[in-house]
Amino acid sequence: MSAPGTPTLGIGMVGYSFMGQAHSQAWRTAPRFFDLPLAPRMRVVAGRDGDAVRAAAERLGWDESVTSWQELIARDDVDLVDVCTPGDTHAEIAIAALQAGKHVLCEKPLANSVAEAEAMVAAAERAAARGVHAAVGFTYRRVPAIQLARRLVEQGRIGEVRHVRAQYLQDWLADPQAPLSWRLDKEKAGSGALGDIGAHVVDLAQFVTGELLTGVAGMLETFVRERPVPASFAGLSGEAGEGTGPVTVDDAAVFFGRLAGGGLATFEATRFAWGRKNAIRLEVNGTRGSLAFDFEDMNLLHFFDATDDAEVAGFRRIVVTEPEHPYGGHWWPAGHGLGYEHAFTHQVVDLVEDLAAGKQPTPSFADGLAVQRVLDAVERSSDAGGGWVDIP
Repeated sequence: MSAPGTPTLGIGMVGYSFMGQAHSQAWRTAPRFFDLPLAPRMRVVAGRDGDAVRAAAERLGWDESVTSWQELIARDDVDLVDVCTPGDTHAEIAIAALQAGKHVLCEKPLANSVAEAEAMVAAAERAAARGVHAAVGFTYRRVPAIQLARRLVEQGRIGEVRHVRAQYLQDWLADPQAPLSWRLDKEKAGSGALGDIGAHVVDLAQFVTGELLTGVAGMLETFVRERPVPASFAGLSGEAGEGTGPVTVDDAAVFFGRLAGGGLATFEATRFAWGRKNAIRLEVNGTRGSLAFDFEDMNLLHFFDATDDAEVAGFRRIVVTEPEHPYGGHWWPAGHGLGYEHAFTHQVVDLVEDLAAGKQPTPSFADGLAVQRVLDAVERSSDAGGGWVDIP
């Protein structure tokens, strides 16, 4: 628990579904395992359905609920606005919050277009001049094994980066009878597998290597173009629960690119890989060694040191749960693995510590814009038949 007398940080969250639930658990948990310089207080959650958001507030641990995000932003007891809504609302909510002097944590991808992301970065830069900061929620950066991978690259343990292979594989849409949701509506989601999950592996590749992508070429594909309209979805055709509606986003994305240091990178993002539930796979090959990670075994990092004696050379299996590992000393005894939710807690810890120190949190809105530019370039490449597109 935070020490008595610790200054508070009032949190207001917009949205309470999947991401809202994960963020809520993080705000609840962080001050109970980490000694934070500011004490998060879960003041209010906002959602459009009054009954549903009241029930969510009670279930998730929020003091109050409202049906207007504008009302949430206007409250004096809210210091930070946590945006957990579909992508088409990110820019409006985040910019309004920054203009009101509130810190912002915004879920990824940052926006639905480069133009929106640029407007958000401009608002964040203006706010930073007043000591108000913004961050984007690329949460997988906070997995301890990913943090260790970044550290090993920074230390030069794998030398210069030659290759990156990045995949994000899921199967929740592989069944053609899986119903429509807002994630399949381009107006709300911006893109499909490319933005929803591809954004994560783009960010991880750039974060772990410390290099931005300078250009890409790729293809997008939609395999199932009509899906059933569920009873809960005021869909894109007819009444909720009747007939089918169009899928207006990609089901899968495959692309390759070049890193600023000259290395090559390949990416795959799909929600059509039967048997892969949340397989985030990252392999980095350098001049002195390699790193490999798979989120479905998230407490492990595999490290190959090419300077080892050839007789005993091989991938080293590192269980990233020791007290010396990133975040490790705050949880369980060594070998007692962490899970998906812990990365969200680490995100809260890093964000709160940066805000208390007056530092710009990472990943920043500028980092989110860098990913948005890659997504935009992939989409433009696919529209043009898969040709090369430079990234500014």
